[in-house]
Amino acid sequence: MEEVGTASEELRREEEKVEGRSAVFRKELGLADLVLTQIVFVVGTVWVGTAAKLGGEQLFFWLLAIATFYLPLAAVVIYLNRLMPLEGGLYQWAKLGFNEFVGYMVAWNLWVFAILVMSGIGLLVATNLSYAFGARWMAESKTFVTLFSFALVGVMVALSTRGLSLGKWVHNAGGVLLSVTFLALILLPFVCLARGTLSEYHPFAFALPAFSLSNPELVKTSINIYSKLALGALTGFEYVAILAGESKAPARNIGRSVLIAAPVIALMFILGTSSVLAFVRPDEIDLISPIAQVLTRGFGSFGVVANFVSIIIIALIGRQVALMSIYLTANARLPMVAGWDDLLPAWFTRLHSKHKTPVNSIVLVGALALGFGLFGIAGVDMQEANQLLDNAATIFYATAYVVLFAIPLFAASRVGLRAPLWLRVASLSGILVSLLGIALTIVPIVEVRSASAFALKLVAVTVVFNLAGALLYRWGRRKKSA
Repeated sequence: MEEVGTASEELRREEEKVEGRSAVFRKELGLADLVLTQIVFVVGTVWVGTAAKLGGEQLFFWLLAIATFYLPLAAVVIYLNRLMPLEGGLYQWAKLGFNEFVGYMVAWNLWVFAILVMSGIGLLVATNLSYAFGARWMAESKTFVTLFSFALVGVMVALSTRGLSLGKWVHNAGGVLLSVTFLALILLPFVCLARGTLSEYHPFAFALPAFSLSNPELVKTSINIYSKLALGALTGFEYVAILAGESKAPARNIGRSVLIAAPVIALMFILGTSSVLAFVRPDEIDLISPIAQVLTRGFGSFGVVANFVSIIIIALIGRQVALMSIYLTANARLPMVAGWDDLLPAWFTRLHSKHKTPVNSIVLVGALALGFGLFGIAGVDMQEANQLLDNAATIFYATAYVVLFAIPLFAASRVGLRAPLWLRVASLSGILVSLLGIALTIVPIVEVRSASAFALKLVAVTVVFNLAGALLYRWGRRKKSA
């Protein structure tokens, strides 16, 4: 009991220190802002196409991913945020639950993951603009994509430096645009059914997969896609908690935002996938732009296809920019909070004199994302390299989730959490799904010269990045002790 009391006292002191450093921030994010941010961050537009590849079994695997990962994630984030509503989110939870090194490495993995995700924003937006305006040269010109990437990242850095007083409106606009796009996607089959251009539509059609060892496609395709739905589509609730110190009543509102957004997001994914299958066969699905593909076919009889699809693509671009803004804003806080603990130079903690944002950290994150993006643009036949980095990013994110779910299981008493049995079971499920996702990332989506060589490269990339993080931590500890 004395050890628990000492741990609780240490926890309170650490919380007070973080809250003291966070007092300078403006509390910009209210409940509505948090809900829209959750939606725009979690709901990716490609996943309805990925899930539709499962055909009639898509609902089974969506429900399986929701039960085994999505709901456990929501529960753990609500519990931990209510207990520790601190700027830095998962970094603070892992640090206080385990130790400083674990917290640092979790933040490092989240940081590297986000930079890899952000690195493709210039090419992604330029490609979508080329579809919207019918100008393929935009995506094919390396000069245009390079200049556009510089301009876009520069705007996002300026926006993030300006702070959430402006940034939240960009995030909210992205959430609204995304919601309107999905609403059009979801309603389209019903409209076509009423007009007689669609013979039948069953949005909640349910089919069980053929579980058999003699069915190798089950493991190769279905289980692989299931793990990607769990660790790709149904992730992100913990990211908003990084901004707890800039939210109004974070202990209450972040948890409420998860409760409100979770069922909405689940329905968007399930009904969106059903809409894709209503118009496109699984073997014909465009995995890059499934929503544009469906709307083109569905609205073909309306005579307004070109203009409407262009509007939808522009709306999705708005969501992509909002998503990258969230990544940049949250990711820049991770070096800042590590700097508070003297694990990184004080340079990362310096705030803009007027807007009170970590401007140095913001510029560094933006520059690194731009650098990785330009590296990808400059390469020739970079498909395998991009797949390698995408899979590595999945491992970085899944590693952070293993630690997140481990807190209620192994560090509950240290953080003062009375973890009930159902929460421990949910956490165990989350860990197992995370580990499954890590294991299945060695299966590349695109064709590669050698699967074994690809796996070795992937392990090497993951180890090198984490070794670099560990060495940086050791350097920070030495500086701190000096």
